[in-house]
Amino acid sequence: MDKYLQNKKILVTGGSRGIGKAIVEYLLLHKASVGIHYNQHSSSVSTLPEKYPGKVFLFKFNLAKISKIPEFIKEVIDEMGHIDVLVNNAGIAVSSDLSGPDDKWINDWKHTMDVNLNAVGILCKKIIQHFIQLEVAGKIINMSSRAAFRGDTAEYFAYAASKAGLVALTRSIARAYGKKGIVAFTLAPGFVKTEMAQQFFDQYGKEFALDQIALNKLTTPEDVAPFVGFLASGLADHATGGTFDINAGSYVH
Repeated sequence: MDKYLQNKKILVTGGSRGIGKAIVEYLLLHKASVGIHYNQHSSSVSTLPEKYPGKVFLFKFNLAKISKIPEFIKEVIDEMGHIDVLVNNAGIAVSSDLSGPDDKWINDWKHTMDVNLNAVGILCKKIIQHFIQLEVAGKIINMSSRAAFRGDTAEYFAYAASKAGLVALTRSIARAYGKKGIVAFTLAPGFVKTEMAQQFFDQYGKEFALDQIALNKLTTPEDVAPFVGFLASGLADHATGGTFDINAGSYVH
């Protein structure tokens, strides 16, 4: 994979922990130059340049500030020179009780949509403009979820809806810009053993997740990362618009 990734400049949002960090480490291992976006937890990636051959760029930004995203992406491009691949991995899962106060539920819904869908839409807009301006064959990889297809529990209505929006966004990009050399893919993991999923496990228990899957252990971030490397490599461009399920056989569609 080195020869396909070593000359690529890749921006990974939410790259400081969980699936994002595993993606970053995989790309760096194969000599890509990686822009690591984070909102917190920069210490977890600060030592990566010492461990891997790829080049690291760090960018702190709160994706909930959607009006500032054009400035953020300009900063990234100015620092990295250009971007070949955008990996929209950052996301939140807010548990919001339907029987709770309306104003809290509405705020949770809006916050989830801003981070999981609205921010991604703006990032895709700006990066597509970047690809077209440079006349390069760019790639976009959007991290959706099994929940986009089979739904989720009542507390996570907003999460499921936001992730479903990403699927339609990705397919629309693939159809609209393929002739310009721009391809787009969706990854749809199920339960992945991360800090973000721990909130769900605390609420429902880990056995709730294990009982749903066909394998003997939960998916890990390291199980997801190679898919991103493969899609970023250029070896799967004719799968543009496609969704890749990584859910341990818990939902097949």
